[in-house]
Amino acid sequence: MIRTVAAYALLLLGTALIAIGAVGLIRLPDVYNRMNAVAKAAGLGLSLVLLGVLLLVPSVRTAVVVLVAIGLQLFTAPVGGYALARAAYRAGAPLAPITRYDELGGRAGESDGRAGADDGRGGDDDGRTGAGGGRDGDAATGDDAGRSGERQR
Repeated sequence: MIRTVAAYALLLLGTALIAIGAVGLIRLPDVYNRMNAVAKAAGLGLSLVLLGVLLLVPSVRTAVVVLVAIGLQLFTAPVGGYALARAAYRAGAPLAPITRYDELGGRAGESDGRAGADDGRGGDDDGRTGAGGGRDGDAATGDDAGRSGERQR
């Protein structure tokens, strides 16, 4: 009896967290806040739902499957959310107007509203270079100035 009530409570809490994440996906102002809400709600919500299932169907096999699924979910949801938000930043997705500081590019609202946006040369925001260009110059275009002056505050 108590186990069933606890299982239904976990299922309800997990479902509520996932629903709150869905509301956040619709209501939050920019892609970065939306990514954060969905990643957190998915990780915690699904974990609670799976724990509720474990209480409803208690067995060693269920426990192993649920623990593996929770471990994978708690590892992949934040990493996936970070990767998608990073890709959105590099693609030039705008920050919300209420954003005060851009961790990757300085104060938000400087110059074009996105200080540190990717200029298409192929370098990462942290100074490492990818194929086709980067911080110390672009061999294909003969640009020796590179991006060294763009990041100074």
